[in-house]
Amino acid sequence: MKRTLMSAIALAGALALAGCSGSEEPAQDTATVAGEQAEHNDADVMFAQMMIPHHEQAIEMADVVLAKPDVDPQITELANQVKAAQGPEIEVLGQWLEAWGAERSSEHSGHAGMDGMMSEEDMQMLSDAAGPEANRLFLDQMIAHHQGAVEMAETEIESGQDADAIEMAQTIVDTQQTEIETMEALLASM
Repeated sequence: MKRTLMSAIALAGALALAGCSGSEEPAQDTATVAGEQAEHNDADVMFAQMMIPHHEQAIEMADVVLAKPDVDPQITELANQVKAAQGPEIEVLGQWLEAWGAERSSEHSGHAGMDGMMSEEDMQMLSDAAGPEANRLFLDQMIAHHQGAVEMAETEIESGQDADAIEMAQTIVDTQQTEIETMEALLASM
């Protein structure tokens, strides 16, 4: 929304300046550039549509482990971090899809082949695990899950057009890669 407002202001300013100059050509060039900056492409839409269920499953995994009584405090902290970061991102991704006139796909079943997504069996194993096994399983699964998110985000960085979506993708790469390193260190210490 902020970006759209800024583009509209820039466009209005450019049109006003062009009107003063007596030449319409610069206004058309400026309008085209401002319009292109506000555009998105299929890669942006796919990134948002795929990242929503991916993030939803990460939150579900975090909720499963947080409901367990005997979880390592470091894993509890990590699970809370995942929820705090990915919940707001889901909201923003949904807003983008609405603004772009694209459908929001939120069914996990349609994304079973997506990188890093856990199967129903994987989720059941996590739900059934207890104690140290739950800790290890959560870390193993979340590492794979984060690696899938990093791959999707890298694709957006390479192929996306919307600057805000690319910026979010870079944030996902940076934060989730750091979390992967933390989880690998926790696993190594068990």
